[in-house]
Amino acid sequence: MSRLIKTDHDRLHVLQADAVPFIKGVDLFQITFYEDRNFGGRSYDCSGDCSDLSSYLRHCYSCRVHSGCFMLYDGCNYTGSQYFVRRGEYPDCMGMGDWFRSCRMIPMICSYRGSYRMRIYDRDKFGGQMMEMMDDCDSIMDRYRWSNCMSCHVMDGHWLMYEQPHYRGRMRYFWPGEYRNFGGMRFMSMRRIMDSRY
Repeated sequence: MSRLIKTDHDRLHVLQADAVPFIKGVDLFQITFYEDRNFGGRSYDCSGDCSDLSSYLRHCYSCRVHSGCFMLYDGCNYTGSQYFVRRGEYPDCMGMGDWFRSCRMIPMICSYRGSYRMRIYDRDKFGGQMMEMMDDCDSIMDRYRWSNCMSCHVMDGHWLMYEQPHYRGRMRYFWPGEYRNFGGMRFMSMRRIMDSRY
């Protein structure tokens, strides 16, 4: 059983999805979008990043993830609220905000077995105090007595960071790289994206 994780403002929405068995011959990353609920209407098969789904469909209210993990966005060009999906069926995306307009493949998540390592800072531009993390943290206030995280350097693994403790509020996806600021967002909890998660 897989789930769709969607964060929007101060709420966390989780929808159950039926698992889809592995399909022999399917690409490592493949998702099918449908214009209507319950996989109705026209469809579009995607096996990578797509910055504007409206080039292929009028709108998108359901999807099937055949393999791999994806981040879906309700804005074009990977903007707006983010939704993390892994292999499964998502028959009704309504009730979670607007319809999906772009998607980004999350590479190597389902086969990644390496370490997870990230440095977080309580100020932007890697300023202030620094802590190194290698596992999930449901509250940086409880663990480090920080009020927020404002920049980070991801050395290993892929992470989801949330505006509120206990993995609530809006989320952002981070992969290896340096993030000098978060565009006004501040994060208070973070978790590793792992194959066994969700």
